[in-house]
Amino acid sequence: MTTNPMFNANPAFLDGTVKKLFIDGCWVEAKAGGTFDTTNPATGEILARVSEGGAQDIDLAVAAARRAFEGPWRNFKPDQRQNLILALAELVSKHYEELCILDTLDMGMPIGRSIQNRERVVGSIRYYAAQAMSIHGETIENSLDGEFFTCALKEPIGVVGAIIPWNSPLFATVKKISVALAAGCTLVLKPAEEAPLTPLRIGELCLEAGIPPGVVNIVSGFGETAGARLAAHPDVDKIAFTGSHFTGQKIIRASAGSVKSLSMELGGKSPNIIFADANLDKAVPGAAMATFNNAGQICCAGTRMFVERSIYDEFVARVAEFGSRMRVGNGLDINTQMGPLVSAEQLARVTEYLTIGAQEGAEAVTGGQRLTEGAYGKGNFVAPTVFRNVTDNMRIAREEIFGPVISAIPFDTIDDVVSRANDTIFGLGGGVWTTDVGKAHKVARRIRSGTVWVNAYNVMDPSVPFGGYKMSGYGREGGIHHVDEYLQTKALILNTD
Repeated sequence: MTTNPMFNANPAFLDGTVKKLFIDGCWVEAKAGGTFDTTNPATGEILARVSEGGAQDIDLAVAAARRAFEGPWRNFKPDQRQNLILALAELVSKHYEELCILDTLDMGMPIGRSIQNRERVVGSIRYYAAQAMSIHGETIENSLDGEFFTCALKEPIGVVGAIIPWNSPLFATVKKISVALAAGCTLVLKPAEEAPLTPLRIGELCLEAGIPPGVVNIVSGFGETAGARLAAHPDVDKIAFTGSHFTGQKIIRASAGSVKSLSMELGGKSPNIIFADANLDKAVPGAAMATFNNAGQICCAGTRMFVERSIYDEFVARVAEFGSRMRVGNGLDINTQMGPLVSAEQLARVTEYLTIGAQEGAEAVTGGQRLTEGAYGKGNFVAPTVFRNVTDNMRIAREEIFGPVISAIPFDTIDDVVSRANDTIFGLGGGVWTTDVGKAHKVARRIRSGTVWVNAYNVMDPSVPFGGYKMSGYGREGGIHHVDEYLQTKALILNTD
């Protein structure tokens, strides 16, 4: 396993010091003095010691965000907010390779893929910079007796608590920060404890960009302490959460005390439907990477692969062959196509499902086991896995595994596959592969999910809304819909008589 020398595994940020909390423009230790280690999932080696923020630290961060929101930040004009977001975009672009390396070291993402996403990541920040100048209300004709002017105003919602997952720290962090700044909100960000390094490094870039103290605060810590306090905090106006539906339910319950605004991007068990008339040369890698991308650690992964029965055997065999040829290894190797799972806990979860699938009668055409030999060492590596002979009621076909595991299921008719595709508690993503445009429209419109890709999968653009149906959550990220999630609508009724 050869690591490309251009990707230094020891960026300056990992200087051996404890990584502190970013509160009110300063780097501070956790009030209780606790720390935790974050490790490299490819090797098991400790990367850094990180301050363990708790309820007291969240209280301080929320207070700082409130002071900033009610104080100087309120007076920043749209163009001033835009300039700060653009300054952050330039710094992220300048340090992009370093940020990708931190993502790879902390959660295993193959750098060969993330390094190609510079325009997507930086472009997303710039998109929200443009949105800072595009917020507007509306005048409304009325039927009131007398002379009244009526309009609707858009105002920032206030202090936002953002809780992000570990599967894409760089993108999740810049997206949450950029939209909050664009809308005129202030932010307390709680990174996932499994991958806190990139968010903390971006805190340094926020300071360098000139973002005022208290506008962006970053508190590393655990969900049951720091995250729980943020979700329940009475002075937080909104929670923006990305993660599992189990945690999402806890946050919804915790938010009830102060009736917070919520946007929830939760889990998925997305159907990926391949018709016999599809271009199979494109559909095979598309369907494989719909799940194997990021080791399956993607909320909208197309893990339920429905294949029309007449091509089922051929297509499953080809996808399995694609998976078996994938280069699995340390994400710092430019040639790696799939890295490790993020943690020992996630490894245990995924390997348990591999056992469950076999016990339920599914056949692993490829993969089906942990990789431990040779260079895989102590890393959290699992082989890309394709199960065939899967039925709809199997746990591997119903529950979110969050690993590189495809459940291949045959179908016969459009009505059959649409009904079965929708037979899930989730509704985040979905795919349709066909050369028949009419069929594509018909099926895509009937799939109950927030996004449906046709002859593609997991293609994203900052101008396009993304979110879920059913237990995959509510609210949207991306596009003007995303900014609107961070705004209040105020009616103004003015007597002009």
